Amino acid sequence: MPSTTRRVRRIPLTALLSTGLLLLTACGGSPAKTSDKARAGYPVTLTACGEQTKVTAPPKRAVSLDQGSTEILLSLGLADRMVGTGTWTDPVLKGLEKENAKVPRLADRYPALEKVLDKEPDFVSASFLYTVGKGGVADRAKFTELGVPVYVSPTDCAGKDNAGDDDGTRTKTLTMDTVYGEIRDLARIFDVEKRGEKLIADLKSRAAKAAGSIDASDTTLMYWFANSEAPYIAGCCGAPGVITRELGVRNAFANTREEWPQINWETIADRDPDVLVIGDLTRRSQSAESARQKIKFLESNPATKNLTAVKKKRYVLLSGQALNPSIRTVDGIEQVAAALREFGLAK
Repeated sequence: MPSTTRRVRRIPLTALLSTGLLLLTACGGSPAKTSDKARAGYPVTLTACGEQTKVTAPPKRAVSLDQGSTEILLSLGLADRMVGTGTWTDPVLKGLEKENAKVPRLADRYPALEKVLDKEPDFVSASFLYTVGKGGVADRAKFTELGVPVYVSPTDCAGKDNAGDDDGTRTKTLTMDTVYGEIRDLARIFDVEKRGEKLIADLKSRAAKAAGSIDASDTTLMYWFANSEAPYIAGCCGAPGVITRELGVRNAFANTREEWPQINWETIADRDPDVLVIGDLTRRSQSAESARQKIKFLESNPATKNLTAVKKKRYVLLSGQALNPSIRTVDGIEQVAAALREFGLAK
């Protein structure tokens, strides 16, 4: 935290919850003095997943509740304005280790609301509606009641139906433009627009370079996120769809718009993909989370060991974040492109 930032005296959490008071960067209950530069262009009001997010000044005590959102903020150089993170599936993006180490990790999964509020946040961000909904940290309404603005990534709601208990259905095909829109929104909220545009330009350049003149239109891919009993396989139109379209390959399950439908192994065997893109997760909430576990299952299970991709060991290992709509989806484009060339499947 900058030396000019002053923290408020602490109020017991029970008092906070009962009165709905938000603890901002103030001292003794008086508003913290903000420079004219920091006030210029504020308040900022954005619509985030159907609800307004309004900030009256650049946040100084942000909490990011999903890894995708955390890595955007760290990539924008905002570690000094973050006081907590939560909900991780992978090690932090390479190159961000030092910045990430400056920010307390509140929990590997969903931190308790009390733990988040104890950090006196003036802004909360999330990648998924579920994180700030029933079953997650707390409903957005609770944060709103306490005066804490919440921003949820448009990648989880724009052109997506989240009704039901599954991972939702894409009513509109996701593109990287939605991820870039999230970067622009967060950069605007924190008054670092130039950094946001630079990050977007870098990501676009990397994606274009990876795809290059690749021609693998005859190649079929299958994306397996987790679970060996009833595997979660990517449908057509989420983050894996971005990778597929950028590289001109075909998704073996492009016929479904569900984000991560559970598909039985017999159906997978019938589709017999040329390449298996495997989520290499470090969390432990489902069966077959790591790539090692997945490959062991594939090569020993009677329903999968004769798949073309398994017999030829055509595996591409991606982080869970690369398979979610995030800045790491560009990593996915790069890694899949490199593998296709290595396998001799790209002309």
